[in-house]
Amino acid sequence: MNTRRLVKSNEVVYCSKMLFKKQFTMVLLLVCVVRLAAADTLQLKDGGAVSGKILAEKSDALVVDLGYTVLLVPRNAVTSVIKSSTTGAGVRATPAPTGQFYATDSRPAAPRDVSSLVKQIGEAVVQVRTPEGLGSGFFVNEDGYLITNFHVIEGETEISVEVYQQKNGQLDRETYKQVKITAINKFQDLALLHIEDKNAPKFKPVTLGSSDALNVGDGVFAIGSPLGLERTVTQGILSTKTRQLEGELYLQTSAQINPGNSGGPLFNLAGEVVGVTNMKITFGEGLGFAIPVELVKSFLDHRDAFAYSTDNPNNPFRYLEPPSRTKVKAPAAK
Repeated sequence: MNTRRLVKSNEVVYCSKMLFKKQFTMVLLLVCVVRLAAADTLQLKDGGAVSGKILAEKSDALVVDLGYTVLLVPRNAVTSVIKSSTTGAGVRATPAPTGQFYATDSRPAAPRDVSSLVKQIGEAVVQVRTPEGLGSGFFVNEDGYLITNFHVIEGETEISVEVYQQKNGQLDRETYKQVKITAINKFQDLALLHIEDKNAPKFKPVTLGSSDALNVGDGVFAIGSPLGLERTVTQGILSTKTRQLEGELYLQTSAQINPGNSGGPLFNLAGEVVGVTNMKITFGEGLGFAIPVELVKSFLDHRDAFAYSTDNPNNPFRYLEPPSRTKVKAPAAK
């Protein structure tokens, strides 16, 4: 298995394949959050929320009374709606608007035991294979779109995905080889793949949660293929939410992360993805790191900007025109 090391402040960090130096500028999303008593809440794609009384629900927008003004919120900017309740009990989010690329849930979910969660969401986690190595990944929707790390598929032209699905009470393994790279962000180490096999069924996706809602010490667990051992589950806690490495902030976890876990999901105890595992400290135990899920949401929301294309400036690969042969004329005699 191909590994790569990065030395910084006497720490050695490695992952399943090449770990590149990341340089990028974070874009700050400004969200106005208005809170009213007994108000409806609109969860927005950028992670923010708008609270107020919904006056009307149109096909393309929601009309919300904020108390001091009325706001028109486009439906394509809303991920879910929480209706107000006089008792506060039984508040549930409505389904995401048609065309939503991934699933989120704004409802506060009670923690559950890891064993039952693995049975429920384990099918959404896959193994990503290339001629040079392997990593992990997870489906973000039922149409075969999945997230993994950029370094797992970096420079590869042959990619296959192994999926494990429940059939007749047991897991069946299926390998899909028609896999397309849809979008990449090498600076945040993220890649979006799509299974395009003609016989591919509908897949079971994950729900994306919020790493901002986590507290240090909260329980988390990872599912992946460390050293090729597929469907391995490791459990730990969130050690810190703001570990800086190479100018970026990562979630640090005591859940064991090893080569092959790269690109796999880090879950909270509600079964929601809160991060994407991508590296660890070499000479140490229980020192794993994950990309916060907020960066994953931003990547998916703006996937067209990161589309894998030779004409896209975000694409790290450049294909030059081959040199042409030209006849060199001899200098004229004097």
